[in-house]
Amino acid sequence: MRSDIIKKGFDKAPHRSLLRATGLKDEDFDKPFIGVANSYIDIIPGHFFLHEYGEIVKEAIREAGGVPFVFNTIGVDDGIAMGHEGMLYSLPSREIIADSIETVMNAHQLDAMICIPNCDKIVPGMIMGALRVNVPTIFVSGGPMAAGHKKDGTPIDLATAFEAVGKHAEGKMTDEELLEIECEACPSGGSCSGMFTANSMNTLCEAMGIALPGNGTILAMTPERIELVKAAARRVVEMAKAEDPRFKMKNILNEKAIHNAFVVDMAMGGSSNTVLHLLAIARESDINYKIENINKIADKVAHITKISPSKSDVHMDDVNRAGGVNAVMCEVAKRTGLLNLDSLMITGETLAQRIDGCEILDEDIIHTNENAYSQVGGLSILFGNLALEGAVVKTAGITGNMKQFKGTAICFNSQQEALAGIMSHKVKAGNVVIIRYEGPKGGPGMQEMLAPTSLIMGMGLGESVALVTDGRFSGATRGASIGHVSPEAAEGGLIAFVEDGDEIELDTDKHLLQLNVDEATLAQRRAAWKPYKNEVKSKWLKRYSLLVTNASQGAILKTEL
Repeated sequence: MRSDIIKKGFDKAPHRSLLRATGLKDEDFDKPFIGVANSYIDIIPGHFFLHEYGEIVKEAIREAGGVPFVFNTIGVDDGIAMGHEGMLYSLPSREIIADSIETVMNAHQLDAMICIPNCDKIVPGMIMGALRVNVPTIFVSGGPMAAGHKKDGTPIDLATAFEAVGKHAEGKMTDEELLEIECEACPSGGSCSGMFTANSMNTLCEAMGIALPGNGTILAMTPERIELVKAAARRVVEMAKAEDPRFKMKNILNEKAIHNAFVVDMAMGGSSNTVLHLLAIARESDINYKIENINKIADKVAHITKISPSKSDVHMDDVNRAGGVNAVMCEVAKRTGLLNLDSLMITGETLAQRIDGCEILDEDIIHTNENAYSQVGGLSILFGNLALEGAVVKTAGITGNMKQFKGTAICFNSQQEALAGIMSHKVKAGNVVIIRYEGPKGGPGMQEMLAPTSLIMGMGLGESVALVTDGRFSGATRGASIGHVSPEAAEGGLIAFVEDGDEIELDTDKHLLQLNVDEATLAQRRAAWKPYKNEVKSKWLKRYSLLVTNASQGAILKTEL
C-alpha cells in the first residue's frame, strides 16, 4: 500500500508513534489509510451539515476495514459573495482547494480518498486536486436542497430571489412580496435547488464515473442521501484494498469521461461554468481538450431537460423522481455514438452496464430525444472577432428570440459600474451590455454576474437586452448572457476596444459573436489604449492575477513563466 511508507519498517517507529497519538492500534497499521476530504463550513447552506456526513463516512470506513483521516478544505458561497468584492475570491478558491487536497494526501501518502463537496468551486477544486494525487477516489456530494414555495404553492429558488430585486427596484413588487421570497426561496440545507453550477458539477460527477448514481439529484439531509454516503464510503475501502490501478483517478477520469460529461451537460442544459471547470479538469488529467470540440458535441445532442433557471418550476428533486442522471444518459445513448459506453465507472462497471434497464419515469421532466426542447445542446461556444478564443452562452436559458440579436453596445469597466448603470436606467431595449476587465486576470478572479443579469430579467429587459462579459455567470443566470470572452480585456482582447454605440451581433446557431466595426477604426483604438486596472490590495489576488490563464484555458494557474 502507498501508506506503507509512513507506517512500515523499524525506521518508521517515530511515524507510528505519532499515529498512535491519534488513536491508532496495532491492527490498524495493516489497513488502508483513507483520506476523507470534507468541505464542511457553517456559512454555506450546502455545507453546514457536512461534518455529520464526515462522521457517517468515518464509521462506514472503519466497519469496512479501513482507517479514515478527515481533513477540511475551504469554501466560498457564491450567492453570499455575489455583488461585492467577495466574489473576487470565488474562482481563486478553486486553486486553494486543489492545492490543499494535493498537500494533505501527498504529505501523508494516504492510499485512497473520498471527497465530500457540494457547491460552486468546491467540486471542481476537489476533482483537480484528486487528479494530481491520482489514487482511487470517490465523490459523494452533500446533495441539492428542496425547492422553496410561495404561499400560493409556486415553486421558487435562489434565482427567484435575485430576479425579485430587479422587480422590486422597478416598483413591480412590494416589500412584503420580496420578504416572502427571501424567507422561502432556500428552505433547507443543500446546494441551491436548480441546475446551477453546484448541481451541474455534481451530476457530471456521475457522467464521468467518479460518483455513484444519485449523487447529483438525491436531496440533501434525507435517509436516501445518508445511504448514498455510506455506500460511497464502503466502496472507497474496497478500491483501496483491491489496489487495482484501473481505479486510479486519472484512469477513470480520462478523455472519454470528459467527453461524456460534456454530452450530459448539453442534454441537461447545465451552468456555463461547467465549461470553465471541465477545461481545467481536462488539463489536470493531462488532456489537451480543445474548446471548439464542445460545439461538435452540442450540435449532435438533444436538449432533453429544462431545469431552473431555464424552467422555473422544475428542480433537482423533480429530475430525481423522473429517473435521475441515469435516465438522462440512457435516453442520450439511444443516439448511437454520443456516449462512450465502455467508460469505466468507479464501481467497476462500464457506463453501459450502469444505465442498462434505466428509463424515464416522467416525460414531462425528462423528455425523449424526439420530444426534446431543442435538437442541439444547452450550451454553445461562440467565436468571432470579439471572441477569437471563444465565449460561452447557456442557450438553454435564452428567452424569446434572443438567439439571434444585433444591438448597440453600452460599456462598463466593472460589475459595480454596470449595476449602477442598469439600476439608473442607462440600459435600454436594444442594448448589448458590455462588462469588461472582469476576467480571470483583470478582475482579478472572474466575478459571476448574477446580479446584473437578474436585474435585466427582473426589469423586463430579458428579451431585448444582451450581456457580454469576460467575467462569468452563476448557474442561476438566464437570458442572452455571454461570458468567458477570450482573450479578456486585461490581455488586450477586442472587448477592451468596444465603445458605446458600436453594433454587436450574436447568433448562437452559427456560434457567432461579432463586433461590427472596421479594422481601421479598431487599429486607432488599439494605438490609444490605456488598460483599465482594478485596484487590488490582496496579495493572494495579485499573485493569482500574475499566474492565471484566460477562460478558454480553464483559468488554470501557470506552473511555468
